[in-house]
Amino acid sequence: MRNLLIIAAFFSAFIFLSPDVSGQIKINLKNKINREANRRANNKTDKAVDKGFDKLEEGIKDAVKKEDDKTDEAGKSRNDVSANKDDNTAQDSKPAESGTDSKDNAPSLAWNKYDFVPGDQVIFEDNLEGEENGEFPSRWDLVRGTVEIAKLNGENVMMLRAGEPSIVPYLKDPQKDYLPDVFTIELDLYYPGDGTFDIYLYDRKNQKSDSHTGYTSVEVQYNQMNMGRGWSKNPTPNLKKERWMHIAIACTNGKLKAYMDDTRLINIPHLDFNPSGLTLYTYHARNDNRYYVKNVRIAKGGVKYYDRVMQDGKIIVNGIRFDVGKSTLKPESMGAINEIYTLMKENPDLKFSVEGHTDSQGDDAFNMKLSQERAETVMNTLIKLGISGDRLAAKGWGESKPISNNASPEDMANNRRVEFVKM
Repeated sequence: MRNLLIIAAFFSAFIFLSPDVSGQIKINLKNKINREANRRANNKTDKAVDKGFDKLEEGIKDAVKKEDDKTDEAGKSRNDVSANKDDNTAQDSKPAESGTDSKDNAPSLAWNKYDFVPGDQVIFEDNLEGEENGEFPSRWDLVRGTVEIAKLNGENVMMLRAGEPSIVPYLKDPQKDYLPDVFTIELDLYYPGDGTFDIYLYDRKNQKSDSHTGYTSVEVQYNQMNMGRGWSKNPTPNLKKERWMHIAIACTNGKLKAYMDDTRLINIPHLDFNPSGLTLYTYHARNDNRYYVKNVRIAKGGVKYYDRVMQDGKIIVNGIRFDVGKSTLKPESMGAINEIYTLMKENPDLKFSVEGHTDSQGDDAFNMKLSQERAETVMNTLIKLGISGDRLAAKGWGESKPISNNASPEDMANNRRVEFVKM
């Protein structure tokens, strides 16, 4: 009501104004009224639009929330299915047992990954016994570089430390082929974490290779090996880069296998050259990246265990190794023991007396006791593998039955043996 009175008074004032002024005021007033009307209309429209958008936004939020709820439920459902699927996959990925099929017919893997059996006649061995610290190893010859005897954790080792070190066995008439048609090479290698170690199958100081391809060495890194056919990795997980490893090579009339620890990594059916000697070499030795080598052995071998026992009534095995002065088996012994196990499984009438022998070093009584304990260790290992105990016996002979005269490291190595004598 108050607003109406103000507006009425405002219009009444026009009566007392001149026509020109009154006309101008009317025009201005009309324009102002139009602007105000438009502003108010726009405000109402904006409010209506805002109200509409508010409702639309609320609707969108509700729709999104409902969709999220559905997605969460679906995701939860998918996760449950995925978890079950993962469980099933893990279960199905296990190799099927012999004679059974898994859900996905997964194959059953049977892989003889360690079939190394050392040669039975040692023709070169160096355990570095009696070597003087800081001197060049007496049973080796130098091709190049720096190689010295050192003590590592109280044990003699050959240290290859600088100048691309390379050494060969110090033998009579080294220019001649001193590797038989059937031979094995073994050594313990400490890999320092970087580079490559090479085991050449010819004497690089005194011989020439007849290889047509140039690939004459087994290359070794901490987890893989190569001989010109591509690197083969060790499947053992989490191998340390800086570690000791046992390297073994077996060659039978040109067929070569090479092993790292307890796994065969190289299997070449035909070499393109004649292995004639041995060279140990590394380009990567430095004072901060030293390689260490010990327990090098070259042995001649060839006759299968079955043929030996049928011909001689016993099997002489030099490849069963123990810790020094103990009856604890070394891992590389399992190749020979597995061969004996297979022979006994395939020939159930075979019975063996497992007989231990030592060299002449040390006390006679200690050696007798040690040989008995070692024979029992081998016998018990075969029993654990599944051979019946009534097919086995154990006997220790100490140093009383040598097959060589103990005059050289090779003679003593041949005397340290385990024999399987047919009963």
